[in-house]
Amino acid sequence: MTEETNGGQAMAGPRLNEPAPDFRAKTTDGERSLGDYRGKWLILFSHPADFTPVCTTEFMGFARHADEFAALNAELLGLSIDSNYAHIAWMRSIEANFGVRIPFPIIEDISMKVANAYGMVHPGASDTQAVRSTFFIDPDGILRAMVHYPMSNGRSIAEFVRLLKAMQTSDANKVATPEGWVPGEDVIVPPPQTARAAEERAGEGYEYTDWYFSKKSL
Repeated sequence: MTEETNGGQAMAGPRLNEPAPDFRAKTTDGERSLGDYRGKWLILFSHPADFTPVCTTEFMGFARHADEFAALNAELLGLSIDSNYAHIAWMRSIEANFGVRIPFPIIEDISMKVANAYGMVHPGASDTQAVRSTFFIDPDGILRAMVHYPMSNGRSIAEFVRLLKAMQTSDANKVATPEGWVPGEDVIVPPPQTARAAEERAGEGYEYTDWYFSKKSL
């Protein structure tokens, strides 16, 4: 884990392509640990507080995309530095006011233990609330992507679905994906690693632009 200094305070956080910090925590669906999600992708996301308007829109967005995540072998797990009682009351309020049921658990993290382990608390934003952080943890428990948003602006849940599809495509086919890629579009072939391979790339049958930039369809 790394530590950054912000205003004289230490802020720990995980790093990409390393094991995600382990945790065991109380949630609205009972106790959960990182190990419970072994074999599946886990989308772990934090929000500043229950009963706040931007967070409410985000949770409804996650709920509406829950079936898409499930179809991609991914589970959702929320977190805020609030009690389970607050979480339950907020979930019931969302269903009563907006007709949207929250189908995933939310971690109670009053101690801030999980939030601090994942670097969700940014002193420059708040010392007592988690920013809008999202972590993609693969079936082997490795942190593959993380995104931080400011407290004032909501996340795009559809983009998280797209990103998960892109990462799974890269894993399965040993390719990269270009900006804005969606399934069905061409993917990027990894660049050659030697001068000889670079010379040969043009004749390998790809959609060739230059030795370092070639695409193919899947």
